[in-house]
Amino acid sequence: MVRQTVVKLFWGMVLLALVAPATADILLIEKVRERMLRDLPGNGLSMSEVEARYGAPLERHAAVGQPPITRWIYADYSVYFEYQLVIESVLHHEAVVREVQRRNN
Repeated sequence: MVRQTVVKLFWGMVLLALVAPATADILLIEKVRERMLRDLPGNGLSMSEVEARYGAPLERHAAVGQPPITRWIYADYSVYFEYQLVIESVLHHEAVVREVQRRNN
């Protein structure tokens, strides 16, 4: 009985290991595609330009490090600033998953 349980557990882990990377690849591809389709704050915009165009963020995290990096959080993405300028906009994983599920339904 114990041996059967161990064998089932082993094969379950093998199956999960085979399926998990494929799922991660699909989500990465979807994340890149979704990023390209979205109107996210572009590099070089100032904080005031971002706020004027995209509205106030849900959260503002204080600057850390040198050079100072500030993070603003919006519902579906985060915007990173160096000093006062955008250096990157990043979609949240949950937003991509929601969009993929919406398309598949």
